[in-house]
Amino acid sequence: MGILTRRMDALAAYQRELVETHYAEVENMYRQIRGWRHDYRNHIQVMKAYAARGDLDALRRYLDELDTDLATVDTVVKTGNPMTDAILNSKINLARSKGIQVRADASIPVKLGISELDLCCILGNLFDNAIEASQLLPEERRQIRVYMDMKGRQLYISFTNFTAGGKLPKRQGRFASTKGAGRGLGLLRMDDIVEKLGGYLRRNSEEGAFTTEILLPQRL
Repeated sequence: MGILTRRMDALAAYQRELVETHYAEVENMYRQIRGWRHDYRNHIQVMKAYAARGDLDALRRYLDELDTDLATVDTVVKTGNPMTDAILNSKINLARSKGIQVRADASIPVKLGISELDLCCILGNLFDNAIEASQLLPEERRQIRVYMDMKGRQLYISFTNFTAGGKLPKRQGRFASTKGAGRGLGLLRMDDIVEKLGGYLRRNSEEGAFTTEILLPQRL
């Protein structure tokens, strides 16, 4: 088996695993939302009971608990595209569970000229890499910035995360994966998708920050 065949097989296996993981995360988020909605009437009854007794302290504590619980499942980003919303919000919830702040500004058309599979791989990899890098920092410095918008007929995606130390080194013109041998398949997969779609990808490492910018032509 040639090197190219082994690489393609490895990338295909990686993509299957990645997509399964992302869909599981999305399903878990929606399961939490459905569960919260199912319990809505019960929460209302409890609060009515506290109010009827005049127990404002208990009512306040219960509302605080509900507010904290809802924050873990609230949809924080509404881009206009359902699949993008699902991926972004599931990843934002994952990041927050690891003590990472996420600032997201995303607005895109309902229908994109890119397959959901390719979109899942690109956004999932960007988020997973940013989350992994952020976990190397003290919690107060963990932050990911996401920006998505249309630039003419091209979808623009920008991901920035704070990093520890100085600029990351390059090997043969590429930023090396920090995940160890055989663990940089996500970067290769992203590169392949962007090239296939005739897009543009740029990675930039500066003191304390790493940014990935992508432009994808939209043939709507």
